Amino acid sequence: MAEIGVAVVGGGWAGLAAALALKEAGADFLLLEASLRLGGKVRTARQEGFLVEGGPDASVRYKKEVLELAQAFGLEPIGTLPEKPAAYILYRGKRHPLPEGLLQVVPGDLKALARTPLLSLPGKLRALYDLFLPRGAKEDETLREFVERRLGPEVYRALVAPLAGGVYGGEPDDLSMRAAFPQLWELEGRHRSLLLGAMRVRKGRGSREGGSLFFSFAEGLQALTRRMAEALGERVLRGTPVLGLEPARGRWRLHTPKGALLAEAVVLAIPAPQAAGLLRPFLPEATALLKGIPHTPAATVSLAFPGALPVEGHGLLVAKGEGLRARGFTWTHRKWPGRVPEGFSLVRAYFSGEAARLSEEALIRLALEDLARLLPGLPRVHRAWAFRFPEGMPAYRVGHLDRVERLEMALVKAPGLFLAGNYLQGVGLPEVVRSGRRAAQRALAHLSLGEAHGASR
Repeated sequence: MAEIGVAVVGGGWAGLAAALALKEAGADFLLLEASLRLGGKVRTARQEGFLVEGGPDASVRYKKEVLELAQAFGLEPIGTLPEKPAAYILYRGKRHPLPEGLLQVVPGDLKALARTPLLSLPGKLRALYDLFLPRGAKEDETLREFVERRLGPEVYRALVAPLAGGVYGGEPDDLSMRAAFPQLWELEGRHRSLLLGAMRVRKGRGSREGGSLFFSFAEGLQALTRRMAEALGERVLRGTPVLGLEPARGRWRLHTPKGALLAEAVVLAIPAPQAAGLLRPFLPEATALLKGIPHTPAATVSLAFPGALPVEGHGLLVAKGEGLRARGFTWTHRKWPGRVPEGFSLVRAYFSGEAARLSEEALIRLALEDLARLLPGLPRVHRAWAFRFPEGMPAYRVGHLDRVERLEMALVKAPGLFLAGNYLQGVGLPEVVRSGRRAAQRALAHLSLGEAHGASR
């Protein structure tokens, strides 16, 4: 039976980041990935001159984890193409420009808020009432409760819900403010007024319109996956699912189709439902906590068309009740340079919930039907790609941070076992990388404790 220091289970960006941190520390480790492909939800396809992202298509510059990784591997980030306005929201049958100066999902520019046609005059006046409201008293509340309390129901329906749905998928109403939008939650505590706090923070950030907020790479996000995999080399075992996990006298036995493996520490960098399956035989409390984190199925469809489509900005978000199945569209050829051959357009549609459970063929059909409603006279599609994510996106409900804290306490009963992934403390790529590094540091500390204990005996 092979023996190693740390087994990293899962080859998405959390697992890759954990493995890189272990390599930098000189630890003995292996990364085991069930499929033959690394990258998790990061999926980039290049065919016939088109570059298509199946999962996330960008990271943000103001969170440095992905930028630092790219710099370490000599990858040059590229920004989005400048567009003003950057995106639109379909609300009550009309396309409205996204207000400038947003901080995440809330307004950060009072002039832009006053000018936007997305909100009625009563809606704008209600939002400005935030300037005079006292701080809230709850320890946590839903996104809907928070925004409606501070800015009013119209701001929530027309602006915040479509934006938040685009980030988290599913229905954003029940998202926990403390867990899903901690910075906005803290703004109220620090500044009392959400609008004033957003204005002050936003000044130090790039804008959507100038192309400086989001970034990717010329060859897509998979370029970073490839560099990470190359750096790890033979320490990565693809096509090696972990079928079972059990404690083994202070160590951990991992069962795979290629035989058993004994490790002093384990980093589970896999989705919460899969982690729950491995922990079920010996950690029932942790299993229940993991299963209690809801996941919404997600899918994307990319459609290539000959010629130019009559679209503006980088994309269109769809408010609830507009009669479309897609949650939004990205006009990829207008958002990123070098993604399509000359003379073509590329559109990406997003689905979540029950629609995302459909077959690839059905998803492509839905995307075409919705797009044809928005763009009458749509030309015949040249090429289509569909990507399905059954486990989709974790939904951070009220109490999520308390759940994660209880999960950490439950893992105390399993020394040497650590978790990483987007279901813990952030769904963005920077947070995923951070969670992998954090788990690796904990595994290294565990190894050091073991060595110290052994030396003292």
